[in-house]
Amino acid sequence: MTAENSLDRLDDEDYPAYTMGRAAEILGTTPGFLRAIGEARLITPLRSAGGHRRYSRYQLKIAARARELVDQGTPIEAACRIVILEDQLEEAQRINEELRRSAAGPRHEADA
Repeated sequence: MTAENSLDRLDDEDYPAYTMGRAAEILGTTPGFLRAIGEARLITPLRSAGGHRRYSRYQLKIAARARELVDQGTPIEAACRIVILEDQLEEAQRINEELRRSAAGPRHEADA
């Protein structure tokens, strides 16, 4: 792997760059919280060659949202379900917008 390829990963929000300890530190939570949301299947961390959990920036964003809900008093299982549903809704809205744009066809300056 070249240095250039390694640097490209810095921009990849799906690259599993963070250890469990570092992820917990970034989120201001405990490794136990990360294990709990993993057990609730909110996120599934990748594993290093040695079997250690590795988290991506995207997964940390999802975990942070779950933590907000838990901090507001939502049970962890419910918080995970809410975050999953929010993520699914956002994806469905994105797909609908793409379909609307493609169905409308290209716009011409005279149409605007």
